[in-house]
Amino acid sequence: MRSFARRLRYCTALLTGILLFPALVTAAPASHNGGGIVWLRSDTDAFAQARVQHRFVLLYLEAVWCHWCHVMDEKTYGDAGVRAEIVAHYVPLRIDQDLRPDLSERYKDYGWPATVVFAADGSEIVKRLGFIEPPRFLKLLKAIEADPSPESAESADNTEAAPRASALDAATRAELGKRHHDTYDSDLGGLAIGQKFLDRDSVEYAIAQALNGDEGEAAMARKTLDAARALFDPAWGGVYQYSTYSDWQHPHFEKLATIQAQYLRIYALASAAFDRNEDKQAVGKIRRYVDTFLKSPEGVFYVSQDADLKPGEHSTAYFALNDKQRRAQGVPHVDQHVYSLQNGQIIEALATWSEVGGDADALVQSRRAADWIIANRALPGGGFRHDAKDAAGPYLGDTLAMGRAFLALYRASADRTWLTRAAATADFIAANFNRTQGGYISAKSSGPIAAKPHMDENISLARFANLLARYTGKTEHRAIAESAMRYLADPHVAFAEITEPGILLADDELHSDPLHLTVMGAKSDPAAAPLFATVQHLPQWYKRVEWWDKAEGKLPNPDVSYPSPKRAAAFVCTENRCSLPIYESAKIAEFLKSSMAKK
Repeated sequence: MRSFARRLRYCTALLTGILLFPALVTAAPASHNGGGIVWLRSDTDAFAQARVQHRFVLLYLEAVWCHWCHVMDEKTYGDAGVRAEIVAHYVPLRIDQDLRPDLSERYKDYGWPATVVFAADGSEIVKRLGFIEPPRFLKLLKAIEADPSPESAESADNTEAAPRASALDAATRAELGKRHHDTYDSDLGGLAIGQKFLDRDSVEYAIAQALNGDEGEAAMARKTLDAARALFDPAWGGVYQYSTYSDWQHPHFEKLATIQAQYLRIYALASAAFDRNEDKQAVGKIRRYVDTFLKSPEGVFYVSQDADLKPGEHSTAYFALNDKQRRAQGVPHVDQHVYSLQNGQIIEALATWSEVGGDADALVQSRRAADWIIANRALPGGGFRHDAKDAAGPYLGDTLAMGRAFLALYRASADRTWLTRAAATADFIAANFNRTQGGYISAKSSGPIAAKPHMDENISLARFANLLARYTGKTEHRAIAESAMRYLADPHVAFAEITEPGILLADDELHSDPLHLTVMGAKSDPAAAPLFATVQHLPQWYKRVEWWDKAEGKLPNPDVSYPSPKRAAAFVCTENRCSLPIYESAKIAEFLKSSMAKK
């Protein structure tokens, strides 16, 4: 009799569930169906159903314009295992946060998408921010089912994030990382080799890792940055080429424009990353030298200054003098050729400093130099000559340097003209320097000496073309980066130098999304300008910074359908979540800080 009564109660409850919630059986999927899952849109209905059917409520709090919500739909809710687990144990509830300000405010720190799992009584079990990979999400769902107490479910979600895709095999990647650490001079900073100099890619890789929370890499970067200041000319500023005898105290005194550009850019990035006044001062010392000795009356930049006052005579005593004493003896020769390569490098460095340091004069200088190079060195189709007239070529380095300069100018100014020019340089490179087996050759030449690909150029190109593709949305630009990376991934190439963490930088960037920062508002709106300045000053190089003034039409790559705020606002998308509209500059840093804390 008792068994019959239990069966009767069960059948009554089941019938009630079917009558109350026919939507589970008959409703059509919502417009955003998240991998075929039939989502309820009413929290009242969802919790009523959960109580009757003894299920958990899975709240998917989305923003319809959110990039990572689309990724969550496609990859996670589109996964067959995840979908089956939800159907078996959960009531799926999907709510657009824009329609529910109460929920938007409650879970705003979790960004979008936000995932919250409730018991049927409305108590929270877990909260998760951003995109979650299918294996980790499936494990979380099963952990909740096994033990729905909040503490147990939280601790059970300890699955490591899925390994990032890579063009490098595991052994090559591990060896490159090992070499990066093994070649570091822990006593003096820099590389543990006979010539001391600031290795651009080693320090930039360390800065990038430091921004991801690696304190060991941060210490390596700071030590090298501090040690390399011994190569700064105390009287004129600028940087000597290198020091011999495995220390920083025996410099060779030549000053190359390429070296000035590389150091200027690295110290600019370091200043933003570490917020140290000494790094900012280093930028100023390099700029002072470049302005005094390498800048032409037209605003473009010369190539180099000799190490010797008199050819063949060592100048150690000369460079120990102060400015007045040196000038009384004369000034070492400056090579006044104007090459696209060196100018592109300095323009990029100045524009980078303008972006992260807020230096308006640096932007003016970089624009002036870029305009001159365009007027005097441009080739049809987006490329650049090296000199006024080239005996051979064109050369990859010149067009690549100018392409990187144009992209830096776009980030610093939000002037779309520069992005258009950057895209044209990439198209020229693809048409003139590509190899079918991967990688890009250094010159287009029909001479007897065949041009070969250079590692440094292919690293620089892979990083440039990949970031450019994020701005333009063009698969052709992405293909350039992938071709360069195929060449770099060959162990014979990757291990050709004692260390080359630039390959790791290129690979990491190619297989991850940049920090995406968009300001919406008219460029004449005084409320929009400080928001744009704030996103510019964020320290990452690998970021996509845009200012969307609707008077200029759609963004070049309109891959996010933003809402239309009634006033100037910023939107921030990290690697796995997007913010609400942010109206105050200080809130941008708060959102990013909370993103790091909740990783």
